[in-house]
Amino acid sequence: MKPIWIVDDDQSIRFVLEKALLRESLPTRSFTSPREVLDALADADDEGPQVLVSDIRMPGGSGLELLDKVKKQMPGLPVIIMTAFSDLDSAVSAFQGGAFEYLPKPFDLPKAVELIRRAVEESQREEVAEERLSAAPEMLGQAPAMQDVFRAIGRLSQSNVTVLITGESGSGKELVARALHKHSPRAKGPFVAINTAAIPKDLLESELFGHERGAFTGAQTMRRGRFEQAEGGTLFLDEIGDMPFDLQTRLLRVLSDGHFYRVGGHSAVKANVRVVAATHQNLEQQVKEGGFREDLFHRLNVIRLRLPALRERREDVPVLARFFLQASAKQLDVEPKRISDAALQALCGFDFPGNVRQLENICHWLTVMAPAQLIDVKDLPPEVLAAAPAGGGAEALVPVDEHDPIALAGAAAVPTARSLPLVAPLAAVAALPVATDVGWEQGLQAEAQALLADGRPDVWDVLSRRFESRLIQTALVATRGRRIEAAQKLGIGRNTITRKIQELHLE
Repeated sequence: MKPIWIVDDDQSIRFVLEKALLRESLPTRSFTSPREVLDALADADDEGPQVLVSDIRMPGGSGLELLDKVKKQMPGLPVIIMTAFSDLDSAVSAFQGGAFEYLPKPFDLPKAVELIRRAVEESQREEVAEERLSAAPEMLGQAPAMQDVFRAIGRLSQSNVTVLITGESGSGKELVARALHKHSPRAKGPFVAINTAAIPKDLLESELFGHERGAFTGAQTMRRGRFEQAEGGTLFLDEIGDMPFDLQTRLLRVLSDGHFYRVGGHSAVKANVRVVAATHQNLEQQVKEGGFREDLFHRLNVIRLRLPALRERREDVPVLARFFLQASAKQLDVEPKRISDAALQALCGFDFPGNVRQLENICHWLTVMAPAQLIDVKDLPPEVLAAAPAGGGAEALVPVDEHDPIALAGAAAVPTARSLPLVAPLAAVAALPVATDVGWEQGLQAEAQALLADGRPDVWDVLSRRFESRLIQTALVATRGRRIEAAQKLGIGRNTITRKIQELHLE
């Protein structure tokens, strides 16, 4: 793990924090001034801190000035500002500058260590999120339905075949079209997109095929259409289901023999273009109703990719939300905001009728409107809060051990729960039902009382191991064994979950 950097001109403060953090197995590095910190950050061989703890008033520089400069270089770094009581007004400025928390002097050492440990966990969660975002820069999605889309894009990477993309509005059809182009033999050619529903009928033909000079009133020069603009590349026809019937005939001819005529032209133009079309409509139904040409439908429907709605892949909401929050902050040139697990859970429960585009808009709204750096449930927009179920959601039942009163009490209302050992197979854990009460708390109390009555000297360790084992196993089931994602969902660091898996023999 990277060290915690401590910046204070007071040697006693540095010494006390160093020793306290060393006892917690947290590495440290100390500095006496902001200039030393900035010099260390400028060193290309220095990996930087996990957390920065800085005094607010030091000779040669201010902690707030240091906060501003560090945040520009490392936006996701948690910074804790130490301040005397008389500096509490400055603490407000610290929060506005993106500080993780402030630590008033004189401080209680155990509380200071706990605050720093929370900052370390936050830093590791941010690292996990950054890793996941960098792993999929074009399109994001771990859901099985999205993995099917990614695999299809991969299979089509060496093909020029026509593709029809279907899916609800806002689900990301153009992103898929761009990915198909980027990973195709035509990647060096242009990608040209046109929304056939957004252009008036009398202008659409000219937009697609171009026109000759004098073809109609106002056509003072020859104009190349989208087919010619996309020469050697890909033409993306969005909302193809809204194309006028007479233009469908012209499009069919291009797809059939690769030639077209500009409006008012008499010479055929050769089209060297790959066509990718998309629609949110049911084209089969339109064909039956006579609104769409059947022969054109079959020309377009060579390969069909169905893009799932966001409500069909709720497990992708957290990574998408973090990605959009980062993107919005960059666009607005502000500090990226973090989002709490509770707020993410509320977002995951929302149906998103506008799909990914709606989630992107919500994240943009939160970047502007959320009052604090950490977004909580109360900060979410009204449409999300209105859709949230009253009283909160159910808690997942942990694996049940027939010799474990904690688990048995929690499962008392679920007669179908099966007995499992402490370390249960993940498939068995996944098959368990969901408990809707909190009876496990009474079971925990009863088990603690029983162990205490027996005079056991290790009650804390016994119960903690049982609790942690079941919690980690359940998270691994939810993430299909992906440890980094499980750590993120649990709100712990990746190093923590790896260590716990080893300690608890959950390999």
